[in-house]
Amino acid sequence: MTYYLKSTLLLTILLSIGLFFFLRASSKDRTTVIEVSSSQKPIEVLKKICEWLDLRGWQQVGGDFDQKLLIFKGQVVSSKFLALFLSILGGFGSCALGLVITEIYPALKWWPLLLGFVGGPLSGIIYYKKSAREEKFELRLLNKKDNEEKTLMRLRAHRDELISLDKDLGERLQLETDGSLFKTPV
Repeated sequence: MTYYLKSTLLLTILLSIGLFFFLRASSKDRTTVIEVSSSQKPIEVLKKICEWLDLRGWQQVGGDFDQKLLIFKGQVVSSKFLALFLSILGGFGSCALGLVITEIYPALKWWPLLLGFVGGPLSGIIYYKKSAREEKFELRLLNKKDNEEKTLMRLRAHRDELISLDKDLGERLQLETDGSLFKTPV
């Protein structure tokens, strides 16, 4: 096997590994817990957050009055465009791997090129199935009394949803967090 075939095979395998990790990351759970405070009364803050969640398609499915807990659920849908794009990338990558295998083992003739018909649809299907899921948004009021002037809450939800909440309602509700949502984890 010549040097250029070895390097091409290595790069093709690295591309396959990159696609695998992208597919894995697209379905990774990114649930985050943060504590939020507001200078407004708890009932006003809860009402506005519930309205905001309702507008975004979340449905209240339960809660616990004694623990001051509200639970909402929502359905995350897969991007059809991204599934198609990943299918095309997976198909081209699989065909590239097939070409390299054909060059290394010429006795196989054109059969390794059929990897494109497997790798393409498989990557799109994996993304489409794994990224569609049901998620929860939990809101727990940490105030001891309902008539307090300041609101303390613990929110547990997908990181992107918490960022949207902060951007959409942060100024209106005077929400304060520790800023950890906007820091990229290393």
